[in-house]
Amino acid sequence: MDLQLKNKTAFISGSTAGIGFAIAESLLKEGVKVIINGRSQSSVDDAIKSLQGIAGAEFVSGIAADFSKADEVNNLIDKLPEIDILINNAGIFEPKAFEEISDEDWFRFFEVNVMSGIRLSRQLFPKMLKKNWGRIIFISSESAVFIPDEMIHYGMTKTAQLAVSRGLAELSQGSEVTVNSILPGPTKSKGVGGFIEDLAKTGNITVAEVEADFFKNMRPTSLLQRFLDVSEIANAVTFYVSPLASGTNGAAIRVEGGLVRSIL
Repeated sequence: MDLQLKNKTAFISGSTAGIGFAIAESLLKEGVKVIINGRSQSSVDDAIKSLQGIAGAEFVSGIAADFSKADEVNNLIDKLPEIDILINNAGIFEPKAFEEISDEDWFRFFEVNVMSGIRLSRQLFPKMLKKNWGRIIFISSESAVFIPDEMIHYGMTKTAQLAVSRGLAELSQGSEVTVNSILPGPTKSKGVGGFIEDLAKTGNITVAEVEADFFKNMRPTSLLQRFLDVSEIANAVTFYVSPLASGTNGAAIRVEGGLVRSIL
């Protein structure tokens, strides 16, 4: 299927690994020019080298910026060319007991997970409206509607992303600009994979046993009963940023393996 994405330009925050990197791979395969992002120049350079195997050097570039630092984000924005597709993927997570989450933790999570997308969208959304075409995707989480008791601060930021996304979609009325959120379920990204391996080592059990225990005790409502692969999230994102998905706007699209039982 031709997703009609050739000659589009996309910026993906937090895309040197995990879901963001998989989205970059998927978009490049569709002929999109991709600008990736990571916190360090070395991580960006390494990711660019890997991605150039999919498309020519002229199709992939990168800008380093730490989304916990507003000045670096502003510098990044100044360097961006005209963007057709914005993927707000930068984010952090950390299991922590509620009573141990400090004020600094709350603000840090909000700064990275929520303000990253707000700052980028504030600059790029009006330009999309002006040219009457654009796509913005917020990579939220099933944790936005199924708040995890082991990281409530993370869940809060993911719910906030849904509010921002829907609010921007309201402002796109009558245009060819769409703003949607994708809600991945537990996904074996680089960070989650490392976390699982650490748990396996600590408990002197296999990674497979950790995964089985996680879905038995932590996420028993999952219909897949496994971690999603990053490519499964990227496939959904690639479709919803395409012209073929023009009828979907203001939506919270679940790619969470049936974990959330609500039908709405």
